[in-house]
Amino acid sequence: MQWNDKKMDALCEAFLCLRSPEEVRRFLRDLMTEEEIVECALRFQAAQLLDAGQSYESIQKTTKLSSTTVARISRWLRKGMEGYRLVIDRLQHTSPSREKRLV
Repeated sequence: MQWNDKKMDALCEAFLCLRSPEEVRRFLRDLMTEEEIVECALRFQAAQLLDAGQSYESIQKTTKLSSTTVARISRWLRKGMEGYRLVIDRLQHTSPSREKRLV
């Protein structure tokens, strides 16, 4: 897959022009199926839970993601392109209610 092409740049620019969570929700709903959106939300929740020290088993029970998916997210969190790390760190610095987001 080409990560650095004009199509990807256009998609990234589209996200950057959104100004609120509601705008992001609207764009995501037009861009993806409901199932794809839920899957992405669960993966991000798993990354947050892993970062908070939760066990794989606990995360699987909470999210219903497979052990393979949780392991993959863990690997990406530790050795990926640092996207999860970037967002998790920024959210921790901008919101005092981080624990509420993990539930």
